[in-house]
Amino acid sequence: MTPPRLDPAVEFTSVSKSFDGNRAVDAVNFSIQTGEFFSLLGPSGCGKTTTLRLLAGFETADPGGEIRINGRRVNEERPWERGVGMVFQNYALFPHLTVERNVAFGLEQRRVPRTEVPGRVARALELVRLDPREFARRAPSQLSGGQRQRVALARALVLEPRLLLLDEPLGALDLKLRKEMQLELKSLNRALGITFVYVTHDQEEALTMSDRIAVMDRGRIAQLGSPADVYENPRTAFVASFIGESNFFSGRAESRGDRRWRIVGAHGAFEVTAEPGVRVSAGTEVGIAVRPEWMDVYPLDQVPAGENAVPGTVQEIIYLGETLHVLVALDAGGTAKVAVRNEGQLIKPIPWARGARAAVAWLPEDCQVLEPSE
Repeated sequence: MTPPRLDPAVEFTSVSKSFDGNRAVDAVNFSIQTGEFFSLLGPSGCGKTTTLRLLAGFETADPGGEIRINGRRVNEERPWERGVGMVFQNYALFPHLTVERNVAFGLEQRRVPRTEVPGRVARALELVRLDPREFARRAPSQLSGGQRQRVALARALVLEPRLLLLDEPLGALDLKLRKEMQLELKSLNRALGITFVYVTHDQEEALTMSDRIAVMDRGRIAQLGSPADVYENPRTAFVASFIGESNFFSGRAESRGDRRWRIVGAHGAFEVTAEPGVRVSAGTEVGIAVRPEWMDVYPLDQVPAGENAVPGTVQEIIYLGETLHVLVALDAGGTAKVAVRNEGQLIKPIPWARGARAAVAWLPEDCQVLEPSE
């Protein structure tokens, strides 16, 4: 027997939002599956927070688009009618209420029977690893930043939402605690089966936690896919530069058949392989992106056969612990960055020094042919 098809947890269909005639969100379309950890990623002003606020009901979409939660159209519903939980960047805790009163606030507003409230508050605090016996009576001012963030999360979870919205909730935490909380949030998502929609400008954060990422640029979704999709197969120069680092080259395309292309430009002729679905036409100018870790540095006369190569001069070597970045000033202009694994500089140093002649090289399949910008 075929199991019944479940409606997506969230559906956006041609949803836009304008402020004073300017579109902050421009006809976006996407769906989120039940239980998924879905991130909206992009720079400030790209429309990610406005998209989240549209989903929460804090903003009203322009006429014509449709927002659905669990198959139900919610465009006209108020925030408290949508059955979602929300965690804000600044935590938004009530300073005059204790931790347990902050967590219980939403239950009281929904007139949950008083006999149920203490147990639900205690369970919510335990979910976020705060011992109720130790923290319930404390004021927010007596908590660390990480503890306040956990209280804000507990306040959302205590309402048992099917959909949890998080607006850059880790932005105020130090790096070590932020990384710990990333793993905890992902663990909660899996354990509870709640759909998480997460807004962030931090690409590492999105890659760490997400099942899928929608990369936003100027109110639109530039690319949507798994972390591996958007990192390893960026479709545009914006995605390739915003997520991780890339070296960019451009030239005129000459078809070689079966998704193989020859790109001829200022830096030479490159053999490249285009991903399925990438629009490339013979005779047009195209760009390619190459991640630093997919490149190598070789003596000019020792580049392996079949690899693309660009000659230059070693400009700088940057020690980063796990890796070293070799910056090569290219003869035809510009600089390439190559990430080299550190095998121990005190025992096995890399054979490069500033001023050395070298070539940066990569395999045809280790670069991404980019779609033209709209």
